[in-house]
Amino acid sequence: MKRDFLALAQIDSSQIERLLKRAAFMEDKISGEFKTLDILKGKSVVTLFYENSTRTRCSFELAAKYLGAQTVGITTGGSSVKKGESLIDTAVTLDRMKADVIVIRHSVAGAPALIAKHVGASVINGGDGLHAHPTQALLDMYTMQKTFGSLKGLEVAIVGDVKHSRVAQSNIVGLAKMGAKVKVFAPNTLMPKGIQNQPCKVCKNAKEAFEGSDVIMGLRIQLERQQKGLFPSVEEYSRFYGVSMERMAMCNKGAIVMHPGPANRGIEIDCDVLDSDMCLKDYQVTGGVVTRMALLEWCASSAETDC
Repeated sequence: MKRDFLALAQIDSSQIERLLKRAAFMEDKISGEFKTLDILKGKSVVTLFYENSTRTRCSFELAAKYLGAQTVGITTGGSSVKKGESLIDTAVTLDRMKADVIVIRHSVAGAPALIAKHVGASVINGGDGLHAHPTQALLDMYTMQKTFGSLKGLEVAIVGDVKHSRVAQSNIVGLAKMGAKVKVFAPNTLMPKGIQNQPCKVCKNAKEAFEGSDVIMGLRIQLERQQKGLFPSVEEYSRFYGVSMERMAMCNKGAIVMHPGPANRGIEIDCDVLDSDMCLKDYQVTGGVVTRMALLEWCASSAETDC
């Protein structure tokens, strides 16, 4: 039976824990002189990206290569999609080429789940619309667990454009499953409807968000949305919602800052915070490779992997 990874809501906490443990094993392996393993030798991984991405696509392709798999990267600009080929037709074509894993990023929510119904290959969601980005949440949880030893009981504040962030949606689900306490903080216009029904606390002010937090997760302000007038100005946004050293001082001792990247320096997060030792954005990149290695191994294997 094939394994798909479409959303964190579909797997339990024990499976998340196994993936995080396996990712730590992978990090030890690729930190040595020889990075290539033979775990997925003979397997093929296709990255099918309908949205631009550097971090996620390269992370998946490197992860597959480190595991010994053959990789093919497809972007819509250089494919039959430009000629009008449908999403399902493209996926089925790749399936007929005997791809073992298809990693897809798409602007429409539900696209990965749709193609998973039509192909025999395992499908991994690399981000779909405003719905989910489960592999980003997985690497975020890996970073936190490596830092604090456990996710249980951690206070994590997600600050920024929660409404348009699939990263936030997946982290809320994943962190809650793992026993962390999640808070969200954003202008009302950047807070999704029904957020009060999700497993998180909606903060009314910066003090409530930062005070007592172990992790501050900044989210990118999508400047194109400023044209819609969702907040008065970037200067005002930074003043009331930006991650600053002054606000970080309200957090628990040893608190860290995370950001999915790319960050708008001086807007959602101050430069001195972004460049400080408390900011783990660069380590998140490493975490992205090793968690995706663990995930590719799990999807491409029919048996549970001992960690």
